[in-house]
Amino acid sequence: MRILGLDPGTAITGFGLIEANNDNLTCLHYGAIKTEAGTKDEDRLVLIYSELESLLKEYKPEAVAIEKIFFFKNPKTIVPVSQARGILLLAIAKQNIPIFEFTPLQVKMAVTGYGRAQKNQVQEMVKNLLNLEKIPKPDDAADALAIAISYSYLL
Repeated sequence: MRILGLDPGTAITGFGLIEANNDNLTCLHYGAIKTEAGTKDEDRLVLIYSELESLLKEYKPEAVAIEKIFFFKNPKTIVPVSQARGILLLAIAKQNIPIFEFTPLQVKMAVTGYGRAQKNQVQEMVKNLLNLEKIPKPDDAADALAIAISYSYLL
């Protein structure tokens, strides 16, 4: 099964595409949708939407796993990130692809077995589980791959 993981953000939205066959996980593609600081909110959202739409059409994932927002350290960023997340959900829904949501705690539990794992521990496990030579960059892409891996464990 081809799974796209998404880590929503307005400045950077991480994405990671994996193939899950039984217990075998393969990384197909990862990266980030980036928007420039100072760009109007509506222009950022249009860019995020169109970039994700292109990814969905090119890679045709069978499922999308996305981070669920449940707690935010910085209250100033919750609205823009929620807007970006909404745009992502819209693009996915328009393609009729099933959506699965995971909290950061669920992702950490799935990938490391420990819900309070540090970011570097999650990244190292992503590298190991996908047999990559190095930790994926940017961090948002590694997070997106971790989200995709989380869904693969439900299969």
